Parts: sequence; structure tokens; C-alpha cells
Amino acid sequence: MSRTSSMGRGVKAVLAAGERHLRGLPGGTVAEIAADLGKDRSQVSRSLRTAEQEGFLRRTPERTFALDWSVLTDALLLTRRRLATDGTAALEGLSRETDEGCFLGVLSGRSTVTVGESVPASSRLVGSWLGRPYPAYCSDAGQALLWETPDDDVRKIFAGVQFQQHGPNTPADVEDFLARLRNARVRGYSIVDEEAEPGLYSLAVPIRDFRGDVVAALQVVGLKGRLEPSRSRHAEALVRQGRWLEGMLGWRSPDSHA
Repeated sequence: MSRTSSMGRGVKAVLAAGERHLRGLPGGTVAEIAADLGKDRSQVSRSLRTAEQEGFLRRTPERTFALDWSVLTDALLLTRRRLATDGTAALEGLSRETDEGCFLGVLSGRSTVTVGESVPASSRLVGSWLGRPYPAYCSDAGQALLWETPDDDVRKIFAGVQFQQHGPNTPADVEDFLARLRNARVRGYSIVDEEAEPGLYSLAVPIRDFRGDVVAALQVVGLKGRLEPSRSRHAEALVRQGRWLEGMLGWRSPDSHA
């Protein structure tokens, strides 16, 4: 006898409807979804009706069950809110641990934009970066925000972009940027060493949401003479806070046992 709970059966039914969307199909009938799952039609019918009542699925005029996209919209809105609230908590915790300027950035076209910051006076960083765009190919957040992006897509993003030198180590071109990104992926965090401007050094990690999409980058930024000697310790704090924030956004790494 199956020990699968009614909730588990309902989730599987919703996921089966979602799989049909991925295959380009407009949802599925009870019979089609039951066949996909290899389950009894009457049992699947009850699960689909319950999912419809709870607002996860909708019934189309063709009497198929399809995903109710408002559920995803609500989840995305919640992600944005949590990125603001829990992102602030992560920034404040990270700046206390590192005593350096800490930032949260997002991607906007070919630029990165700072949406959150926590900058202690002792960091010796002057001014605010909130709302200010910076070229993604050399910004503190650029590599982290393009962490999961395939190489060919990165090439398309930077197609026609002149890689102007903002610091002594600005990438020369997109292939140089990609080489640094590959190294960052192996390392587990990016290092931007005087790429954005002379004397500036930063570490960053990608922040994923419940879908596994990179929605932000968490950064530690400071003067090279201060931050580089403590890189390992600061990177450890950065990765830890980044994982916490991802957990708050609903992401669970495939190798996580949580």
C-alpha cells in the first residue's frame, strides 16, 4: 500500500501539469496527467480538483488543467520583498563581521545596479552607490550576477560593448571576462581586483531564488590594502551570509541535506 500523502499526490499532480507546459503543451486532461504519472485516474482527478480549489491550477475551456500563473507572480513578488528585508539583514550581518562596505546588486541590461548597502564609517568608503549603474564587465557584482549564464549568452550581452578601462585590471574583452568568471565558479566567489577602479577590491557571491535563478549578488567591497590580506576570512563570511539569504528566498542547493 502506498504511503504517499494526499499533499504529496497533489504536489506531484501540479508538477506534472507544469512539465506539460515545459513541453509546449497547454496543460493536460485528467487522463493525460494520470498517464504521465502512471497513476489511477480517479486518484489523480481528486488531486487535480483539490489543486484547482487551492488556486495552483485552473481549468481551461478545453477542460484541461493548467498552471495558474498568478501563483508564480505572487511568489516573485514575495521574493522581491524578502530580498529587500532579508537582504538588509544579510548586509548588516556581513558588514559587522567584516567591518567593510557590503552591497546587494542586481543586473539591469549590461549594467549592475546597487539596491542595498551597509557601509560602516570605519570602512573608509565615501558616498553611496544606491541606484547607480556600473558596467557589468568590471563591476564588483558583474561576475556573480552572470554566474549561471552560459558563455554564449554572456557574449551576446556584451556584443558591441567597448571594454573601457576603469581600473588597472579591467578585463580587456569578453573572453577575458569569461576566463575570470570560470575561475570564480571554481573558487566559489568572485574577486574583482582593481577592475572597477584603482585601489578597490571586492568579493561577491550569486544569490538564487526559489527557482534557482540568480536574482542578486552579495558583495564585500573595500580598499585593496585592507581587504585583500583578510580575503579568506571575509570570503567565508560572505559565502555563509549568501547561503542564508538564498535559504530565505527558498533556494535549496541540490547537494543540500536540509
